[in-house]
Amino acid sequence: MRILMFCNPMPGHLLPMLPLARALRQQGHVVAFVTSAHMAGSVEPDGFRLIAAGPTTEAVVAEVARRSGSDILAGQSPELVGQFFAGARVDLSVDEALAVAREWEPGMIVSEHCDYVGPLVAATLKVPSVVMAIDPTLEPDVLDALAETARPRYLERGLEAPAHAPFGSLLLDLCPPSLQRDGVLPPLDRMALRPEPHAAPGGTPRAPRAAETGRPRVLVGFSTVPGAGPRLGPVLQSLSALDIDLVATSGGAPVDTLGLDRERVELFTFLPAAELLDNVSVVVHHGGSGTTFGTAARGVPAVVVPGMPGQLRQAGRLQAAGAGLALPAGEQGPEAVTSAVRRLLAEPAFTTAAHLLRDEIAAMPSASEVAARLVASAGA
Repeated sequence: MRILMFCNPMPGHLLPMLPLARALRQQGHVVAFVTSAHMAGSVEPDGFRLIAAGPTTEAVVAEVARRSGSDILAGQSPELVGQFFAGARVDLSVDEALAVAREWEPGMIVSEHCDYVGPLVAATLKVPSVVMAIDPTLEPDVLDALAETARPRYLERGLEAPAHAPFGSLLLDLCPPSLQRDGVLPPLDRMALRPEPHAAPGGTPRAPRAAETGRPRVLVGFSTVPGAGPRLGPVLQSLSALDIDLVATSGGAPVDTLGLDRERVELFTFLPAAELLDNVSVVVHHGGSGTTFGTAARGVPAVVVPGMPGQLRQAGRLQAAGAGLALPAGEQGPEAVTSAVRRLLAEPAFTTAAHLLRDEIAAMPSASEVAARLVASAGA
């Protein structure tokens, strides 16, 4: 089968799709991704083809601002979220995406749950449309705004408008039950899919590690989105006061500009999470779902320092499960992060809860299992 995967042009939306894409390919199917051209570096190392369609995230942000007079980065109302994902991005992408999809002739389209281009293309081409939920279920008012914004894009093409969001023939849910938000899931057939920490293609050799010292190891990594997290340098400097070993990723920033004692901190510009999580006692992160789920899959408690609405959602669910602490806005300074890390290291209940979450995730169907079921459900 030929399968197209659609996603927003953001690493956090694309990387959770890779395990399923790899499993589908391993089972003999042809898989390609459709998103903005600048995402090629996240797709092509795996050997997948990127079919360029649509603008960058920055261009969509600018278009939303032009239409609404509001900056979505400054405040994300349900209406702005709907306009971003199901309005402006669809308008700027769908004609190009339809053209390349018609040429490619997919037998199935898989879209991450904030991508509204893929489902519209699937409806137009009359092929099965599968939605991959990479986050806990969104808030009801956000889902309503997304469905309402998408509606006229269907009607103007003579298609039946979806009654709810997300929509498709099947929902693949990466969210472990303990982190799922309260309330009713979308009225779709649902199949759980085990989330995995992002891994490099082909089992790239692991990065070198500092010699074992007997001290707890703490991993620190924040979002690269402007305003989405605190500055890394001051946090690491504060954490250095603890009797711990530190490993950190700078999100691509030069590692020699942070002014740190490199004897105390093992610092990388970027490494896949799967290469960083072994022998880690605590993770400090921004609350993106990929990082949240991947860390939970390894049974490691976390201090979450969220900056965006989606990150707040994940942070709250993780704290409610007892597997970490969420630092609210205004309480995210370096000293607060250090205090939270100290607490997680001192109180075993957090690690116990994280281990329960790890076991829950391990019981979810693997990407290989889901790939086989997915193709079978399409009758291929």
